[in-house]
Amino acid sequence: MTDRELLTSVVGSHAHPGWFVAGIAGAERGELGPADLSEMLDDAVDLAIRDQEEAGIDVITDGEMRRAGFFTAEFYHHLTGVRALPSDRLLGAGGHDQQHRFEVVEPIAAPKGLGVVGEFLAARPRTGRPLKVTLPGPFTLSGRLRTGPGEIYETRVAAAEAFVEILQAELRALVDAGAEIIQIDEPSPAIHPDAGADFAALFNAVIEPARGRARLGAHLCFGNYLGRPLAARSYRPIRDAMLGFHVDELVLEFANREMAEIELLRELTDAGRDVAAGVVDVKNYHLETADEVARRIDAILATGVPPGRLALLPDCGFSQTARWATTAKLHALVAGRDLVRAGPANGVERPATQEETAR
Repeated sequence: MTDRELLTSVVGSHAHPGWFVAGIAGAERGELGPADLSEMLDDAVDLAIRDQEEAGIDVITDGEMRRAGFFTAEFYHHLTGVRALPSDRLLGAGGHDQQHRFEVVEPIAAPKGLGVVGEFLAARPRTGRPLKVTLPGPFTLSGRLRTGPGEIYETRVAAAEAFVEILQAELRALVDAGAEIIQIDEPSPAIHPDAGADFAALFNAVIEPARGRARLGAHLCFGNYLGRPLAARSYRPIRDAMLGFHVDELVLEFANREMAEIELLRELTDAGRDVAAGVVDVKNYHLETADEVARRIDAILATGVPPGRLALLPDCGFSQTARWATTAKLHALVAGRDLVRAGPANGVERPATQEETAR
């Protein structure tokens, strides 16, 4: 194998170290000035990049360290026309129903953009490696807005459609700024397969300004808030919807599901898509060994997926994972990939993974 096959990457977010969590909390209390906050965010991006580079990751991100909160939270700060709502549940075990929600008081807009261009421009000079930029898709963003009869947007699909123009503008500005690798995070088809939305049409409308100008990917997962999925974990029902996305690469999770459905990866590459497969489980504090990761990669390659069309990464982002586990898993990812590139060692089989032993 060549060094251009089986490239490693990450889905997007990086672990939040303790000092960063304390700093964000202090900023929310008004204890940091703008210069203090800017310095802290720069340091957080530097840490995320350094952790990835030291592990040997080929295609990195800025760790999404400039985005406060989980996944979509930061983007609503850039919107006009919304007002925060109190959570219905404040006590008990943390869950998806405790996340931020908003009332829409007038049609939404983002007159100054969603902030992703600024993130890219701040991160680009901080590394010499290929840099991937991530942002959520329209249906995913619409999930935090209150919809229904009498609301500005009567349905979630209508709210998603309102994000299309906003996201188009962000993508157009990103490629104008020089972004070459862009991933749209749209887990909603897998989480809400019966939503009645034309996911592909929404998605393709969003990415139209960037098609042919950047390498585009779509990340579909099953949820990862507090390390918990939010859906029945099967891609099979949305296979055709995924293939309707006009992207170069589909980014999917497998390690957390004991590598179930890996045969689907061959179907996707046969249909002309590159694939990025999750071979490290971010929702589990079991620390994979290089051999375990290598066996997972071997299993994917055994389906006939061409090595040049396969990238390797964690299942999801690391924002819900402690940093000590994050760095260990990144190193295992690269070490496992390197074992596969080197080929079988003297004909000795690699030890079986936990999922293989359980079968």
